Amino acid sequence: MISIPELYSLFCTCSYKLTTDSRAVKGGEIFFALKGENFDGNAYAVSALLKGAAYAVVNDDYSFSPEPPSERLIKVSSPFETLQELALYHRLKLNIPVIGLTGTNGKTTTKELI
Repeated sequence: MISIPELYSLFCTCSYKLTTDSRAVKGGEIFFALKGENFDGNAYAVSALLKGAAYAVVNDDYSFSPEPPSERLIKVSSPFETLQELALYHRLKLNIPVIGLTGTNGKTTTKELI
């Protein structure tokens, strides 16, 4: 299994780019194969690699046929949890405050006021 610091090193070499949508692959990013009720990102990992993703983070129990290049396929127990851990690790590397704005109304105005 890859460690979060090792994955972060790969993330840095990818110019801090990642995606969870194989259709949005532009080239050079890390694709995270997330699962939902109606989709399984693992099924799109090979497509993401063929479109130019540098790496694909997939479930370790998913079987591919044929098996894509192993050096670009990163198998983890949960791509979602790995993405969360990577985000936390990246946040801890920043030495600045981070503000999150959410809600239905007023985000742009609040951003401009800040």
